[in-house]
Amino acid sequence: MVDKSLIDLSWDDFDEQRDPRPAGNQFDAVVDRAISRRGFLGGALAFGSGAAVFGTGLLSSTTASRAAGHGGFAFEPIGIATDHEIHVPAGYAHKVLVRWGDALWSEADGAYSPETGVSVDMSDKVFGENTDGMELFEVDGREVIAVNSEYVNPKINLPAASEGVPQTADEVTLLKNLQGVTVMEVTRGDAGYEVVKDSPLNRRITHETEMTLEGPLAGHDLVKTNADPEGRTVKGTMNNCGSGRTLWGTYLTCEENFNGYFGATGEEPAGEGYARYGIGGEGRYAYEKFDPRYDISNEPNEPHRHGFITEIDPSDPTSTPIKRTALGRFKHENASMAHASDGRVVVYMGDDERGEYLYRYVSNGTYEEGGPTEGLLDDGTLYVAKFNDDMTGEWLPLTPETVDMEVAEVLCFTRMAASAAGGTTMDRPEWVATNPVKVEAYCALTNNKNRGVKPNAGGDETPVNGPNPRETNNYGQIVRWTPADENHASDAFTWDLYVMAGNPEVYDNEYGGSDNVTPGNMFNSPDGMAFSSDGLLWIQTDGNYKNEEDFAGMGNNQMLVGDPETGEIARFMTVPYGAEVTGLTWSLDKKVAFVGVQHPGGSWPDGEGHPRSSVVAVWRDDGVAFG
Repeated sequence: MVDKSLIDLSWDDFDEQRDPRPAGNQFDAVVDRAISRRGFLGGALAFGSGAAVFGTGLLSSTTASRAAGHGGFAFEPIGIATDHEIHVPAGYAHKVLVRWGDALWSEADGAYSPETGVSVDMSDKVFGENTDGMELFEVDGREVIAVNSEYVNPKINLPAASEGVPQTADEVTLLKNLQGVTVMEVTRGDAGYEVVKDSPLNRRITHETEMTLEGPLAGHDLVKTNADPEGRTVKGTMNNCGSGRTLWGTYLTCEENFNGYFGATGEEPAGEGYARYGIGGEGRYAYEKFDPRYDISNEPNEPHRHGFITEIDPSDPTSTPIKRTALGRFKHENASMAHASDGRVVVYMGDDERGEYLYRYVSNGTYEEGGPTEGLLDDGTLYVAKFNDDMTGEWLPLTPETVDMEVAEVLCFTRMAASAAGGTTMDRPEWVATNPVKVEAYCALTNNKNRGVKPNAGGDETPVNGPNPRETNNYGQIVRWTPADENHASDAFTWDLYVMAGNPEVYDNEYGGSDNVTPGNMFNSPDGMAFSSDGLLWIQTDGNYKNEEDFAGMGNNQMLVGDPETGEIARFMTVPYGAEVTGLTWSLDKKVAFVGVQHPGGSWPDGEGHPRSSVVAVWRDDGVAFG
């Protein structure tokens, strides 16, 4: 019998139950030692790029995003919220662009029912559930958004009699179709932006969509299955969390908690690779009971074909998505691509699980705008980050020479290679964002609720002492690094902490957060991040919204904006109770921001029936650009 309790768990708790992760990590100790050596505020906590003093104002107000009189930003920061609504600053407006179940083609009009959700025959023709990372592209003068649907809530997708657990193959198909990626054309009319129904550019990519494996792992014995003995053609991209975009205008969707889709109906395969990735036991959605592809007793190599970054061409709905194995296999949160000063392509990536790692890929070839792209994401070197006590760091190559593994093994079991190389274990490294106006990058380290329990699944040291450093890191922080020689391909970097989240209303010590956290902007669990074109950092949270005890006064999840030069941070948006805010992109003219609202509570946004994850458009009333 399927364990119904699995459905109610967050992905984080699902993994904790399957394979408890380390409570501490090596980055904790690095930060602790750095702060001990340099002083709590003088070392690792150099908030601004220039270590500016707060309250002295910003540098120059050169864009509509910055203005005097509002803490340095062109809006009055808003307070917390605890209701089931969206709130933005005075002078801004918002509306829902698209929600779970909305038709992308006319044949699916009316497919969504407040009572029964979406039928299986229409489930691949509507907007998917639980929106996440997204990017907007220009295709022949049209605006096209590619957006992830990370996972589903079976209790509202399936018939009531199923009690949240699939009972038939059709019900499994329904869940498969409501996840994956949506590509949709949008246009601005009299009532604001709306989806262009029946656009030839519209597309749904699901757990059943055929795609190819490329890179050194393609065709290897590790990825061959009964259905694909050549190891080059795979169905589906799953648990698509964060996103990215290439320099040449394609979409990168990132496969995160793929392990939860696989289960065993019989004897489980043995091997460290399964344990390190949390694969085994019973799947979250009972796929394995109706589709042998997800049964590791039948197809032990199928999980090796997931956990990658998948490249999608939003301009061609007939194109085949490509899983780029050279970027490694782990729980990808997002992908942030940068152009190195020597022309090589760099991709930063985090592995979102306690005690795992921060990665970088550097291509061997170089890229020029409009030039060829073949091989750029298939031929290169994968690195893991190592942070040193003296606030320097280095990227350690994951190669046969450094980790005593074949190239294909490195890419299939990347976590094990990172352990062998001696990377620094981290607290759930999530979104990475690179500054468009300065050579630096940021990573959100979301939280770590328990510390000091045991080493990670690979046996790596995970010492106690929070990365900020606190014995229990319920709030999270953002680490920043600057590559040597202003070159993202350099192997050396320096680092600091941009912000330590905390609650200054509850604590008057380090648990109150860094100096740029105040009662007026406090938050917990930074997750999504994106830079606007003017170099401001937008921070989205996925944390505790109970508004009590350690989180009293923090309210619902929120989106804030930070200035990298001064460290200043202001609250811009709050989302409905129960929701996470995730995914951010802008219209071509930068006048409209598109923001994702995932797993809302109540009956938002309709006011009746099921809660529906949605993409929301936000704009200034005066029509001025702010992205």
